[in-house]
Amino acid sequence: MQSQCLTFHPLYKERVWGGRRLATIFGRNLPGENPIGESWELVDREDSQSIVCEPEFLGASLHDLWTDHRREIFGEGYDSFRFPIIAKILDASEVLSVQVHPAPDRLTHANEEPKSEIWYFIAADQRAGIYAGLKRGVSREDFESAVASGQVSELLHHIPSRPHACIAIPSGRLHAIGAGNVIFEIQQNSDTTYRVFDWNRLGLDGRPRELHVEESLRTIDFNDFEPALTECDAENLVDWHCFSVDRWALDSGRQANAERKFSIFQVAAGKVSFGDRIFRHGDLFLVPANYHRGSVKPVDGPATVLRTTL
Repeated sequence: MQSQCLTFHPLYKERVWGGRRLATIFGRNLPGENPIGESWELVDREDSQSIVCEPEFLGASLHDLWTDHRREIFGEGYDSFRFPIIAKILDASEVLSVQVHPAPDRLTHANEEPKSEIWYFIAADQRAGIYAGLKRGVSREDFESAVASGQVSELLHHIPSRPHACIAIPSGRLHAIGAGNVIFEIQQNSDTTYRVFDWNRLGLDGRPRELHVEESLRTIDFNDFEPALTECDAENLVDWHCFSVDRWALDSGRQANAERKFSIFQVAAGKVSFGDRIFRHGDLFLVPANYHRGSVKPVDGPATVLRTTL
């Protein structure tokens, strides 16, 4: 292939808890006037596909690339049916539901998919925070009782959020994003989410959203107490079997593909160049495995990018 890198059309998703800050923070041209909670930046799902912008593969989906050009674009040794990573930007103007994703060893149905993810905070209002894990000492029995009485929030561990910190959300961890956060989310390719509590609110259709109490109780890690945000001092943020994410603080150029496998870059601060192209705050680009010459360089001052690969 001739392209130095590939970009994709974002898929915007209306959510009851969303807002319009993807326009103000990243300069995005958002559709309609309803709240946009998610921008799916890179996805290969049966019902949602990222579409290539570059002329070489114009109109091709991410699944087309994964199926027909896997070796040259992504590298050796991958055998999953779909591209195994999803990258999103989330805008939470209201608190999300309290939810949990299943771990590989707790799947009981054929249509369940394990899901771990990481959140990197781009913006956080002064009083913004998240919920992650349980308060120390909370038992399964305590939690079941709280679900029945509608007092779940009292048992959740609340953490103030701040820009350019991050937190890992491994499968089994209870979590909810609070109001006032804009987040880069990188996750396994899974759509299995179990809501255990939704703050007694209504969805966009005027009805309460479905809860999955039985599935949640089966999935929750009841030994997961009071996790903390990571300040991102170390370059590697997570290195899991399902993906690896690094944070590059750039004062000068850095080779994109020293390991001869694909790299997904998201601009977390400032702007960068790659080849003859400029990428700005919030942009995502994929450098193919067979392109080894290019460097990611900061433009007009320091920049920060997240690099994700398998």
